[in-house]
Amino acid sequence: MNTTDRYPVAELDNLPDDIRAQILEVQEKSGFVPNVFIKLARRPDEYRAFFAYHDALMLREGGLSKGEKEMIVVATSAASQCLYCVVAHGALLRIFEKNPLIADQVATNYRKAAITPRQRAMLDFALKVSGASHTVDDSDFAALHEHGFNDEDIWDIGAIAAFFALSNRMANMAGMAPNPEFYLMGRIPREKKPG
Repeated sequence: MNTTDRYPVAELDNLPDDIRAQILEVQEKSGFVPNVFIKLARRPDEYRAFFAYHDALMLREGGLSKGEKEMIVVATSAASQCLYCVVAHGALLRIFEKNPLIADQVATNYRKAAITPRQRAMLDFALKVSGASHTVDDSDFAALHEHGFNDEDIWDIGAIAAFFALSNRMANMAGMAPNPEFYLMGRIPREKKPG
């Protein structure tokens, strides 16, 4: 059985107007529809809740850069063995960091990746929240404070790790395959248009 066939994808023409408009906007911006959108859209209420929380976390202004947020997603998704999220968010990580190597390094072994000690501490905490949240204690907060993270930044790290633990499990359960387009994004610099 092809795992991408575990659950049907939504038919764009049959979706509520707000969801169809959001998907078409994503397609216009990226040139394709990421499978997560069309797969989750089959259950509109859950789709809306999922993307509302996703956007609240990932678009929030704060002490974490867009690239750092994607590092959290890639590292925790690798630990959860979620192919979809590693590949899709790895593409975003490469783009935000302008580094074609970073996503592979973070996904394989972030402890050996070319990242800062601050980012390594961030990922240590994210992995702890993702896989052993019952062991989080005040010493974890103290270690992050030493790297300049405040309590709101720490909430963001933990919330992103926790949210993507949900996302990883849904993607794995549903058999969500990464779009082929994600594999090349951010690996080769775009040619600048003359003019």
